[in-house]
Amino acid sequence: MKSADKTTKADCDTPSSPVQRDFHMRIDQEGRWYHEGDLIKRIELVKLFARVLSVDEAGQHWLRTPIEYGQIEVEDAPFVITALTSAGKREQRVIKASDNLGRDYTIGPDTRLFFKNQAAKDAALAESRPYLRLPAGLVARLSRPVWYELADLADDKDDKGVPGLWSSGIFFALQPENL
Repeated sequence: MKSADKTTKADCDTPSSPVQRDFHMRIDQEGRWYHEGDLIKRIELVKLFARVLSVDEAGQHWLRTPIEYGQIEVEDAPFVITALTSAGKREQRVIKASDNLGRDYTIGPDTRLFFKNQAAKDAALAESRPYLRLPAGLVARLSRPVWYELADLADDKDDKGVPGLWSSGIFFALQPENL
């Protein structure tokens, strides 16, 4: 066997570095995915993209596969929590949340509730919105109906008197820390 043949075989066995692409993709504030300005209507395709979605330390979202990667624009959060279920009371309660792709999360140590301030031109109109921290640093915004449903479950207060609720043994205050 010639030396060139060995090199060619070795090159085939060695994965190449992923190539950066411009995917022309965007996720709007309602969790809808777009490609080149058109809504992606096939939910299975969106679920496929969601499996390779990541976010870096600077908050930039990326689609990453073994062969290519590229930035995508995310207006707010890539996912929206559209439903929740609650079982148990107070410290024994377990709350499960479902996102707009039908995936379920248990609110607790690995999926925490937090608030993020939304800027506005008029400071008086600025608001804090509730989110869940998902695996891989991703987040999901709670839809308004789910937020109201969650707030209705509040049955305890923290040491500062802030109302909140329990899930998976963790207390979650239902108010941003800075208010």
